[in-house]
Amino acid sequence: MVSKNKNTYCPDYAIPPGETLLEIIQSKKMSQSELANRMGRPKKTINEIIKGKAEITSETAIQLEYVLNVPANFWLNLEKNYRLDLARIAEVEKLATEKEWLKLFPLSKMRKYGWIDNSKDPVAIITQLLVFFGVASVEAWNQKWLCKNSEILFRKSKNREVDFHALAVWLRKGEMDAEKIYPEKFNKSRFKERLQDIRNLTTLEPEEFIEKMTKICASCGVTLVFVPELPKVPVHGVTRWLSADKVVIQLSLYKKNDDHFWFSFFHEAAHVVLHGKRDFVYDEISESWDVAADDFAQNTLLPKSAYDYFVKHNSGRFTS
Repeated sequence: MVSKNKNTYCPDYAIPPGETLLEIIQSKKMSQSELANRMGRPKKTINEIIKGKAEITSETAIQLEYVLNVPANFWLNLEKNYRLDLARIAEVEKLATEKEWLKLFPLSKMRKYGWIDNSKDPVAIITQLLVFFGVASVEAWNQKWLCKNSEILFRKSKNREVDFHALAVWLRKGEMDAEKIYPEKFNKSRFKERLQDIRNLTTLEPEEFIEKMTKICASCGVTLVFVPELPKVPVHGVTRWLSADKVVIQLSLYKKNDDHFWFSFFHEAAHVVLHGKRDFVYDEISESWDVAADDFAQNTLLPKSAYDYFVKHNSGRFTS
């Protein structure tokens, strides 16, 4: 869902607190020179404050309170808001140069799923993306996400390439959803035992099994999240350790077939059971780990003894 804390309207101008100061002293028929004398400050300093060239410090705010009988907090708030407006204006100008960055993301799908709103203003969209990813700049995004995505090993279609920007969106949404789930302390043995309970859910419809399997996983310290598929992200699932005690299994509904879905879940569960507290990266993990996860998933869904029995009693009724 789109964050409720949307950015409010930001004007393209900033009013220095000195304008208010000038209005007040003029209403009191007081000159800048007289104000300077009463405060014991140079006239040049007062003039620079009025023009917005000098800041109103805490000391100055207290002096203005004494002389003009206007609370110091009033002056400090004016100064703070003025400086913040200046910073926002500069930020908007900077973000306006990053419009091409938007073309890299699946914005239409993000709008459809309610992850960003329908704004057409490029700067507003860039701002929403930065908030979505929890980064302060496009440079910070590149450093955090491009490097990370290039290293993650995930279960995906072998015949399609992955768009790393879209993948970053999918992964980040998984992180955000995982933050809303508070599982028990991680217990690998318990999780392995309860996988059979999840196996028993495979005959149910999604509206029946999703909540049940999510609760079972959470009771073992495993966070299970479902994130809709995105264009150019042919990913079935991924297992990630977001912290030393926070493991997340993230699944999509890519291909929307029961066999793909359940095989993907047990494949990712295998990484939790077999491969310890680590993310899987291409240059640190052998392909045999993924093969082992496939074997684990296959044997959990259809034990070899059951498969051999089926083949023995149904020979001639199917092709290999």
